[in-house]
Amino acid sequence: MSVSYKDYYKTLNVDRKADGDTIQKAFRKLARKYHPDVNQEPGAEEKFKELNEAYEVLKDPEKRARYDSLGANWQSGDPFAGFRNAHGRSGNPFGGNPGAGGFGGGNFSDFFETLFGGAGFGDAHGGYSPFGGGKPPPQKGEDLQVNITINLADAYHGATRTLNLTSGDGQKKSYQIKIPAGATEGMKIRLSGQGKVGLNGVPNGDLFLKVSLEKHPLFTVDGKNLNATANIAPWEAALGAKIEVPTLDGMVTMTVPAGAQTGQKMRLKGKGFPHKQNRGDLYVTLNLVMPDSLTDAEKKLFEKLAKTSRFNPRQDASSS
Repeated sequence: MSVSYKDYYKTLNVDRKADGDTIQKAFRKLARKYHPDVNQEPGAEEKFKELNEAYEVLKDPEKRARYDSLGANWQSGDPFAGFRNAHGRSGNPFGGNPGAGGFGGGNFSDFFETLFGGAGFGDAHGGYSPFGGGKPPPQKGEDLQVNITINLADAYHGATRTLNLTSGDGQKKSYQIKIPAGATEGMKIRLSGQGKVGLNGVPNGDLFLKVSLEKHPLFTVDGKNLNATANIAPWEAALGAKIEVPTLDGMVTMTVPAGAQTGQKMRLKGKGFPHKQNRGDLYVTLNLVMPDSLTDAEKKLFEKLAKTSRFNPRQDASSS
C-alpha cells in the first residue's frame, strides 16, 4: 500500500536537528492554539491530530530514529510504500500490523501506521496526547496582567491593600495584596493561580499586578533615591542655618552651610527607598527665595547691607 509521506518536523515547525526541549515547546505552543476545547475553527481538530502524531514520533528517541532513517530528502505528500522486510514484503519492520494494537489503532495516519504499526494514545477528540492517559495535553491557564497605581508612602513603607479587580474567569473579586516595602515603578506583584482557568484540571494562570507610582507633591523617585526641594531665605543661605525638611519617615533637621547657593544639593543618607539590605538617599535641592514684600525694618536692613557689602554677583560670576 502506498501512503503519503508526512514531514513531522515541518508540522511542528522545527529544524530536523532540534533537541527534545525545543520540540516539546513547539508542540505545546501549537497544541494550545489548535486544541478543540479552545479552537472551534474548521480544520483545528484535524490540525491538532497532526500535531499529536508528529510529537508522538519526535518526542520518542527510538521512534524518531526510525523515522529519521527514511532520510531528509522525502517531500511532504510523496508516496511511501513502507519498508521492505527480509521476505521482500512491504510493511512495518518494527513489529505490529498497520492499524492494529496500541491504544487507538487507526486514529493516526496511514503513514504512521505503516511505519509504526498504529501504536499511539487516543483521546476523546480522536487526537492523541503526548502526556498519556488518553487526555488532551494539560494546559496551564493564561497569565494575566493588570496595572495598578499606588501612593509613594505605601511603596516606601509597604502595606496591605484591598483591590477590586476582574479575575481570570471574568468575575469581579476583591484581593488582599501585600505591597512590599521599596516597591518601585514597573515591578510586578504575583498573585498565584488568579489568572485564567486552566484546562483538564491543571493549575490556573497567575495574575500579575504591574506597579505604577502615584505622583507625590514633595518627592520624585530616581531608582532607589528620592529627590526633594527646600526653600531657604537669603540670610539662611548667607549665614547658614538648621532647617526642618520632610522625609517619608517624618520631619528631620538638616544643616544648610554658610554661603549656600540656590541649586545646591544636600544629601540625607539612608532617607531614600529601601533597597535589598540598605536604603537609598534623599537629595534635597536648595532654592533661594526672596520675600514678596518687605517691612520698613527689613528694607532698612537690606539698604544697610547694600551700602556695606562689597559683594558684586555680576563681577564674581564673570570671574568664575
